[in-house]
Amino acid sequence: MSLTIKTVGRGRRVVAGSLIALTALTLTACQSGTDTSSRPSSPDAAQSRPNTAQQSHAVKPSGNSAGATNAGRANASAMTASDRCTTTDMSLRLGRTDIGAGNIRVPLIFTNKGKKACSLRGFPGVSLTQRDGSAIGKPADREGGAGGSVRLQPGRSAHAVLHTVNDGVSDTPCWKNSQNVSVYPPGSKESMTTSSGGLRVCGGTFTVTTVEAGSLG
Repeated sequence: MSLTIKTVGRGRRVVAGSLIALTALTLTACQSGTDTSSRPSSPDAAQSRPNTAQQSHAVKPSGNSAGATNAGRANASAMTASDRCTTTDMSLRLGRTDIGAGNIRVPLIFTNKGKKACSLRGFPGVSLTQRDGSAIGKPADREGGAGGSVRLQPGRSAHAVLHTVNDGVSDTPCWKNSQNVSVYPPGSKESMTTSSGGLRVCGGTFTVTTVEAGSLG
């Protein structure tokens, strides 16, 4: 009897110890699973997640700013167009011819005959014509830089310079004598006409400079 009781008691202790160990393992697994699910996989990964709300706000263009910019451009274009001197604002004539060193230069003079100031900027388009309006040769080429804007108060003038060379300077034949000069002021789609004083192009040279302030005679 003593041997049997001892064996039974030992079996109970083994069973009890097994239950305690199993319970401890179960609690450890539960705690480990809870911690894992509540933590990000990596601190670096959590910090590197983009803030989509902030990024969307940063790159979103402002509708008001774009509208203001477009309106400003439209106003600038309108002001430039309304400020430009037109053919109805001006008179046209040729100034005194300057002959020297085989070159012939003639000022082409624009005068503001209107009641308000206007502006000119750039090269006029120039052609020599006969009395019936037929063209002689080709339009003048541009000579020199574009220059700046010239502000013309009422009664004030600006000029561009026509340039050719004397007969005999080059073997290139001269054109026919002209009767008129047809001019498109800078930025204009309408032409103006004045007497050319018989100007003749020789040496294949016919150029015009940009508009500058003053009349040069």
